Amino acid sequence: MQTMTLRTDAGVHIICLQVCGEGGERAAVEEMPKYYLAVDIGASGGRHYAGHLEGNALRIDEIHRFANGPEHDGQSLVWDSEGIFDEILTGMKKCREAGVVPVSVGVDAWGVDYALLDKDMKRIGKSYAYRDRRTVGMDARFDETMAPGELYGRTGIQRIPINTLYQLMAHMDREPGDFDIARRLLMLPDYFHFLLAGEMCSEYTDATTTGLVNALTKDWDDAVMSAAGIPRLLFNELHLPGTRLGKLRRDIADEIGFSCDVVLPCTHDTASAVAALPDARADGKNGPLYVSSGTWSLFGCESDEPQLSEKSRVMNLTNEGGYGYRYCLLKNIMGLWMIQSVRREIAPGMSFDEIAAAASAAVIDGNVDCEDAAFLSPDSMCGAIRDWRCERGLREPEGVGETAAVIYAGLADSYAANATGLADVTGRQFEDIYIIGGGSKDDYLNGLTARGTGMTVHAGPAEAAAIGNILVQMISDGEFSDLSEARRCVADSFEIKRYEGGDADAAN
Repeated sequence: MQTMTLRTDAGVHIICLQVCGEGGERAAVEEMPKYYLAVDIGASGGRHYAGHLEGNALRIDEIHRFANGPEHDGQSLVWDSEGIFDEILTGMKKCREAGVVPVSVGVDAWGVDYALLDKDMKRIGKSYAYRDRRTVGMDARFDETMAPGELYGRTGIQRIPINTLYQLMAHMDREPGDFDIARRLLMLPDYFHFLLAGEMCSEYTDATTTGLVNALTKDWDDAVMSAAGIPRLLFNELHLPGTRLGKLRRDIADEIGFSCDVVLPCTHDTASAVAALPDARADGKNGPLYVSSGTWSLFGCESDEPQLSEKSRVMNLTNEGGYGYRYCLLKNIMGLWMIQSVRREIAPGMSFDEIAAAASAAVIDGNVDCEDAAFLSPDSMCGAIRDWRCERGLREPEGVGETAAVIYAGLADSYAANATGLADVTGRQFEDIYIIGGGSKDDYLNGLTARGTGMTVHAGPAEAAAIGNILVQMISDGEFSDLSEARRCVADSFEIKRYEGGDADAAN
């Protein structure tokens, strides 16, 4: 028996040449798994995962991983967007080298950041990073043209300085010339899809993070753009996750060694992660709470309708778009970015497990408010924590154990408070919290969450954003009939760890 590999746009096939009795040969084609490639890019790193079905189970394989982060160019925090795209191509080349040729690819990333393009569809200006401080005061300035209540009633998006609305106002102040020549605005994952497929398309879930989409019409809000002085001509028609953009550009296919379809996932990584909730009950009014836990902690629930009440606005809940026009009703909490920053400053040699162990052994008097803007982008996270506590008459934490402990306690208390608030706003009763994303591996925080909320915590999968990305591609290709079926597959395919309410110990 001899074999040879045939790669086609539809996937990888193994041609088995079997010698027959009379010297002839007959060919049999053994089809390899149908792979779908998720490029999941976070603010601190990117990952390529190839997913396929093995029987009734979803299997994912890590193909490539790369570091990411904003860089300071002497004036601003910016992204190396072209460098990120080079990493996207590197990971796709590794697919070819591994013999894992996908039928489609989709990119998801963090929200709110964007690229401006000129008449030749070339990127202009800087790819600003959302933590850049140029947005300070922009929200108050916008209040002079549209009242906060009206803005929230139109968009349902939380008031936070990183919103694209405020970024664009600051960008127009700082570099007005960019807008003299700008012809299109693409959110960063849309920009990467454009570079891959040559098709310019704006995906709905990421667009909602801008604060420029009307929560009821589910389209760009002209009144908000007009109030901010943002040119409407910059924005494309919105498209839903599952939209097929076509094949890779010929030059890209030639460079990486294969062609495949480009399919829009939920390009906002939070929406992709929520799509991967391992519970079919997540749909509609019976769904559980969730925490998409990583650099940020996105604490919320799915909703069939936006919550635009004054109570919701005061709580600063955000109604971001989800798969199939669901709403990801959630609260942005600083998340493990605070632990990452403390580690970088005072304990670079310690693992996160070691930091959690030190926190669990520490004795503290109170915590910090992990929703306070003081922790969004401080020069020193340890200094910001010290100042915050000293202003409130609390003792300065000593060492990495106590510093991490006040953060962990603050996160758990924030989860508990927001669980109560979400129940009040939605009129729903919640019994379960699903923690998905990289933070689902943090046993200490998961235990604190179960104990603090009195709810059952289900932790996993860790690579939820990549899995959700893959699920949407599979639904588009007919592998799953709908999201409920896909979520049941996730529950059956990945280990989900349980922490019973009122008990910080895990139960498998």
